[in-house]
Amino acid sequence: MYTCGPTVYNYPHIGNYRAYILADTLKRVLLYEGFKVKHIMNLTDVDDKTIFNSQKEGKTLKEFTEFYTKEFLKDIKSLNILNPNKFTKATDYINEMANIIKKLMKKGLAYKSADNSIYYDIGKFKNYGKLSRLVLERQKENASGRIRTDEYNKDNAQDFALWKAWDEKDGNVFWENKLGKGRPGWHIECSAMSMKNLGEQIDIHTGGVDLIFPHHENEIAQSEGATEKRFVRYWMHNEWVLVDNKKMAKSFNNFYTLRNITEKDINPISYRFWLLMANYRTRVNFVWEALEGADIALKRLYNLYVNLGEAKGKVDVKYQKKFKEYLENDLDTPRALSLLWDLIKDESIPGANKKATVLDFDKVLGLGFENLKKEKIPSKITKLAEEREEARKNKNFKKSDELREKINSLGYEIKDTGNSYKVSKI
Repeated sequence: MYTCGPTVYNYPHIGNYRAYILADTLKRVLLYEGFKVKHIMNLTDVDDKTIFNSQKEGKTLKEFTEFYTKEFLKDIKSLNILNPNKFTKATDYINEMANIIKKLMKKGLAYKSADNSIYYDIGKFKNYGKLSRLVLERQKENASGRIRTDEYNKDNAQDFALWKAWDEKDGNVFWENKLGKGRPGWHIECSAMSMKNLGEQIDIHTGGVDLIFPHHENEIAQSEGATEKRFVRYWMHNEWVLVDNKKMAKSFNNFYTLRNITEKDINPISYRFWLLMANYRTRVNFVWEALEGADIALKRLYNLYVNLGEAKGKVDVKYQKKFKEYLENDLDTPRALSLLWDLIKDESIPGANKKATVLDFDKVLGLGFENLKKEKIPSKITKLAEEREEARKNKNFKKSDELREKINSLGYEIKDTGNSYKVSKI
């Protein structure tokens, strides 16, 4: 399984993370079903953007990209995304890229232009466009501008760069080999890294819909052109996260990062939870109110789980069967989450069995239930709750309501249970 990872030139925006949460959910489902999964995710640490921005900040390419790589790794940890078996950096696979390019030139699928750059001749690959079902002039609205930003002189405007001859804009970023002095094009990087680590044919390739054309289309052309074998058995693409019904993108300056979420004291896993409420093929429109609602709902689930007690019983087979059915139906996480709520509310299931079943579900959902512990109620809250209970017994309902509101304002809620009460964090 191969996932197109980030270009490490800035903090990824939260729309980017939908692709990584899809890959993580898919991998978790496969592991849950008993499959062995070898997962590779690339890190693009050399391209036009990384070179331009590293020069702008006066840093070496390695120094610049390593900083954003570390920030990315922190982010995926906060989202409870499992690490792949291996992160691959493009700069570690230059020889593999060169070998593929030489094969393509030998087969007549690539050519060298006047400036010594090497391009893929898409007119020579008969199946070009089979994934996207599109031609360049009709590519999906708002698709990535990679072709434009990575453009060099070309014989054909639709041909794309495999190896870019060095020029002064590249500064000290170049490699010298049989292809000449230069650096790789963006698309060849993923072909080289996936084939080196997963073989010439891979089972599953994931990414966002904006990568279908041109990136994934070009990966197919390069890989199948070189090997004459089917490159990928199954492609899985997630839809966009929109803002004001427009694609979230740095180029539109309408994006948010995980830092914006944590600044509002919202758990990043609440963003994961919010995304799982929609099918990965569905576009979602991000608004803060929706995320805040998801954060409250997740905290509610956490509290209900913690209040199940310490004992862990057996997984409820009936619920587990339904859970698997939903996930096996194109990763139907919205129905899986609905089932989680049903389980929590089902009074016919013992608390210990509920707990075991929630933990079983969370192997896929990744919401962090296993790390939860019952929080000790602060003495200040306990004292207010005792005062309220006394007021309630004395039928001083005005004071009782005032104390309830005060407890709520401090982040806790109180529930009356017959002759007693229960305090929990909101």
